[in-house]
Amino acid sequence: MAASTCLDRVARLRRSGVILGHRLRLDPAKLGRGLEALLSVRVRPHRRELVGPFVDRIRTLPQARTVFHLTGPDDYLVHVAVADAAELQRLVLDEFTARKEVARVETLLIFQQWECGPLLPPGPRAER
Repeated sequence: MAASTCLDRVARLRRSGVILGHRLRLDPAKLGRGLEALLSVRVRPHRRELVGPFVDRIRTLPQARTVFHLTGPDDYLVHVAVADAAELQRLVLDEFTARKEVARVETLLIFQQWECGPLLPPGPRAER
């Protein structure tokens, strides 16, 4: 494919909103944050006037990488990167369980993670 054709396709994907932007991927360990965890958080009561400020606060934490709002028994899944277990403990105690709306936090350490293939639109369904 010619470079001009590729550039035109990328420009069309940007204009149509398929491409939302570009991200810089950093190695948390090389930034001194070699321990990563997922925090499952239950907020009670789960009301808009509480969850909005909760999410806003979590998004300001330098350790927070991603916040997911979920269905099911837990309300949020927060991906964090910290220096060590002591910082993780401080983060959970001082920034999560110290909040009156947080009813429960479960900490899951991440041993390893892998990137998956590119996100593609659904293909044609196979006939059965």
